[in-house]
Amino acid sequence: MSIQHWPASERPREKLLANGARSLSDAELLAIFLRTGVAGRSALDLARDLVSEYGGLRALFQADRARFCRTRGLGDAKFAQLQAALELARRHLGEALTRGDALHNPEDTHRYLRARLREYPYEVFACLFLDTRHRVIVYEELFRGTVDGASVHPREVVRRALQHNAAALILAHNHPSGVAEPSQADRRITRRLSEALTLVDIRVLDHVVIGDQESVSFAQRGWL
Repeated sequence: MSIQHWPASERPREKLLANGARSLSDAELLAIFLRTGVAGRSALDLARDLVSEYGGLRALFQADRARFCRTRGLGDAKFAQLQAALELARRHLGEALTRGDALHNPEDTHRYLRARLREYPYEVFACLFLDTRHRVIVYEELFRGTVDGASVHPREVVRRALQHNAAALILAHNHPSGVAEPSQADRRITRRLSEALTLVDIRVLDHVVIGDQESVSFAQRGWL
């Protein structure tokens, strides 16, 4: 039976309008995104199949184009829609930072950095460059690979900070292992960057390490 013939209280779109998005299951939210199913399977049936196949939304959202499009009922158009929706979510989080003080909104800052960095299968080192009021000027991903003295170059970070006329910055990188606990290499490169940036009167306010389910703040631990 088509979803249109279901009672209104059981249709995902109507449930969302009546009770809000938080009242829906992952499969129901995905069904609204999919809009249509395939022959013999409603959009909700297809959504449930996808959640089961991938083991959850996160793995589905991380799927590359080839794997995503192999599923019956999906294709390039749906893949493009999904990528656009994910990027809109990231930009929405970013706007919250540009309107406020990143230093005094650590939850928003960490949420934004997790959205940007958590899904990478390799380490990415990034900076949030801030103005004198600690508002975000720009977010940039500067280095990829193992975060240590050989791969993160203080001179390049200083150069980019000066180009953006930054007064301060927040460092961030991810741990693809999922464990957010900083390593000794993380602490060493943070000291080197702080020392280099201090010479040009730019403060390092924090270094945030992003794991799978958590993030660790150097500032909150008293390491800066």
